[in-house]
Amino acid sequence: MSQRELTEIAVVGDDDTGLVAGVTSLLFERGINIEDIDQAVQDGLFRMTMHVDTAGMETTEDALRADLQRLGDDLGVDVRVRFPADRETRRIAVLVTKESHCLERLCEARENGTLDAELSVVIGNHPDLAPVAEEYGIPFHDVGDEGGTPDEDELLDLLGEYDVDLVVLARYMRILGPNVVFRYEGRIINVHPSLLPAFPGAKAYRQAKEAGVRIAGVTAHYVTTDLDQGPILAQRAFNVPHGSADGDSATGGAGSREPSVADLKARGQPLEADVLLEAVRLHLDDAVTVHRGRTELREDAGGYQLGMPEALDRETPNRPTDEGLPEPTPGE
Repeated sequence: MSQRELTEIAVVGDDDTGLVAGVTSLLFERGINIEDIDQAVQDGLFRMTMHVDTAGMETTEDALRADLQRLGDDLGVDVRVRFPADRETRRIAVLVTKESHCLERLCEARENGTLDAELSVVIGNHPDLAPVAEEYGIPFHDVGDEGGTPDEDELLDLLGEYDVDLVVLARYMRILGPNVVFRYEGRIINVHPSLLPAFPGAKAYRQAKEAGVRIAGVTAHYVTTDLDQGPILAQRAFNVPHGSADGDSATGGAGSREPSVADLKARGQPLEADVLLEAVRLHLDDAVTVHRGRTELREDAGGYQLGMPEALDRETPNRPTDEGLPEPTPGE
């Protein structure tokens, strides 16, 4: 049974003894089988996500919701229950700052039916992209102060209000605090303008330019509390353009100049939008698993390929190699 066919129960709150036992005992008493459970504690905050089989439970959906709500009140934690029918359409919150290209790609994909999810809300730390959200009929909320520092308590309230399944950072130029990341770990996707693990952190295009790389790229990855080190979902590479004295980046030779940061951005931004959309689709289709910090395609994830498209793969030389040489002796 896939996770989409199971009921999801999420528990978040201050860590205390008896939390796991309280929830699991209630489920056992109602004939509900636990298929998967993930729990963690960070800085005194407890998080548990369970996927359970409620098909043959000895209660009703409304009664189970009420029972878990009462239990959560008694234990001092928040409990969210989502049955399979509730999860047929996933709800996405898109976090933005001032760059519109990734948000526009996601909105276009939702409009033309190539993204099977609801863009429930756009949340910014600046108001600049409110017109884009308004154009597509999506609620917009600005949670930043005059300097763009977000109010993460307000952000968490909005994510809860819109019952968000997935948080997408569409060039959101702020580091999410550990409280947000911990609560939504495994459900936050970011796009970064480099081929991670190269050039993490701020000003990645400038880092690539100053390093003199000839091939650059972009990466979509799950967000963890370690900056730009989460499991990688998808990547795209591009040749760094070479410029000329007259500013024509398509020519070179005598008088040519090094590419500018703007040149790299012009090549990279369309790929940022492309790779972010692919990563979101991979997640929504349950096409990947994460094991020891690495993503792997599920066996039934037809149509997806982690890495280069097959056309580029065919262009990669497959010989000569060292295959067939004797194994080196120890110490060589």
